[in-house]
Amino acid sequence: MNRWRRTLAWTLALLVCSIAAGRAQTYPDRPVKIIVPIAPGGSYDLVGRHIADVLSKRMGQAFVVENKPGAGTVVGTQAASQSEPDGYTLLIGGLSNMAFNSALYSKLGYDPLRDFVPVALVYKFGYVMVGRKDLSQAKLQDIVAAAKANPGSITVATAGVGTGQQLVAAAFMKAAGVKFLEVPYKGSPPAFTDLLAGRIDLFFDSMAAGLPYVQSGQARGIAVLSSKRSPLAPDVPTMSEAGVPGLDVDSWLGIFAPAKTPPEAIAKLRREIRASLPELKERFEKSGGEVWDLPDDKVDAFVASEYESWTKLIREAGIKLD
Repeated sequence: MNRWRRTLAWTLALLVCSIAAGRAQTYPDRPVKIIVPIAPGGSYDLVGRHIADVLSKRMGQAFVVENKPGAGTVVGTQAASQSEPDGYTLLIGGLSNMAFNSALYSKLGYDPLRDFVPVALVYKFGYVMVGRKDLSQAKLQDIVAAAKANPGSITVATAGVGTGQQLVAAAFMKAAGVKFLEVPYKGSPPAFTDLLAGRIDLFFDSMAAGLPYVQSGQARGIAVLSSKRSPLAPDVPTMSEAGVPGLDVDSWLGIFAPAKTPPEAIAKLRREIRASLPELKERFEKSGGEVWDLPDDKVDAFVASEYESWTKLIREAGIKLD
């Protein structure tokens, strides 16, 4: 009897392993949904649609983008966290929903580190500090000196409370030890309108959004918040070169899956995404960003580090959305 039970147990174990192996080999065997937690348009949507396109071609199944906006990126991200962890629901994640929100909201319906596993980080873009073209302080060191001598005398636009533009400005003020007078706007376009009209002194935005104004001479490029100069504006120095060292800020985006998604599905997605990077490189560069191939064994630690550093900065700055 004991021998019969052992034989049955081994048979069942082999059957379970065989089924799991079969599923891993055939994944995906039906369409996969990629939740983009914002409305169509913008970097989250761009990355989601390019990823969906290349994975559909490579994996022989439809990867379909579902835009689920609301409360910034909260609604779509919470929905993804509550979905079945079977590999058939994925999420576009970035600084907003994987780092900022935990500090911006007192009660958040998901935990970025507990409820998700990062599959791959594939896209990043830098920020640039631009000034109105007739700003009397020509260099970053002059701006810092003026702000220290007379706190609040220099104005900086933000694209709204809790946006990347506001938080990058907060990171700069902390690093430089200065205080600007913040002027909130509903998005980047009206902020640039007032900057170009000379009503605002400074604005921090993505290089893709800000550098065209610098190239056209409509605004002054003060410094880029990256480790190297941008080929789009090689005369604009980095923050370190301009006198505020250690302020390298990149926004990033990637694919996340609900926690407990089968490791075999995660591994297959990682292989296929990495194989797609050459095609994604050309697409992403056209959008003003760049493809990012962060090794799989460094992804978890990087996301955790970004979460810790940004939540700390937001709480210290006292920025809240509720």
